[in-house]
Amino acid sequence: MQSLLPIEVDGYLTELVKAGQVDPVLDEMERRAEADGFPIVGRAVGRFLELQARMIGARRVVELGSGFGYSAYWFSRAVGEDGEVVCTDTDADNARLAEGYLRRAGRWDPVRYHVGDALEGLEAVDGELDVIYCDIDKDGYPAAWAAAAERLRVGGLFLCDNVLWDGRVAGLQPSDHADGHAAGQQGDHAAGGAAGDAAGRQGDHATGEDRRAAVTGAIVAMTREVAQDPRYVSAINPIRDGVLVALRVR
Repeated sequence: MQSLLPIEVDGYLTELVKAGQVDPVLDEMERRAEADGFPIVGRAVGRFLELQARMIGARRVVELGSGFGYSAYWFSRAVGEDGEVVCTDTDADNARLAEGYLRRAGRWDPVRYHVGDALEGLEAVDGELDVIYCDIDKDGYPAAWAAAAERLRVGGLFLCDNVLWDGRVAGLQPSDHADGHAAGQQGDHAAGGAAGDAAGRQGDHATGEDRRAAVTGAIVAMTREVAQDPRYVSAINPIRDGVLVALRVR
């Protein structure tokens, strides 16, 4: 996955966050992601997610797709020890890794981890929520929005990653902007949060690209549904691969 921003701008945004957030555990998580080709949001988006949650005073967050806890690290900073971050992932190994990393970082106390389907994990959480963050398989985005829209309180946020999908949503192909842009930043998450697009990351470019192109319609459909929903005011921040922010206003 490539950033639509020039590589220099992308790097500048990342370095700004690194200058203000020094944590060897976070460094270790990023090294694991790079070594394994595992999709994480990265520092600039992580800080953006934290900021959004802090701005609404979030105390209850559910992640649809959590991997080994990188985005949960940032949400746990926002909700504090008395808050709640519910992670979801189909892979028990990711849950184990997340606990190890977040305990060492002092961020585990507000976290609960549901191993299984992401939407089932959401359904198992009672009451209204402050933030629902979506980063599952992209063909599941419309279903995720349908499940999330009524669960947020007025003033709550639906946040969703990869909504620009490397420019495909606007008809671009990766080769149209590959030169001079940051490469290899993020893939997508498989259903429930495990690392997705394994074939593409392992070198089967045609298969990986075909799969990415095939789910573009699902991303566009969800994004348009959110944009047209009278209960929400939404916008896309084009940082990295595009983060959708939708505020419930009624």
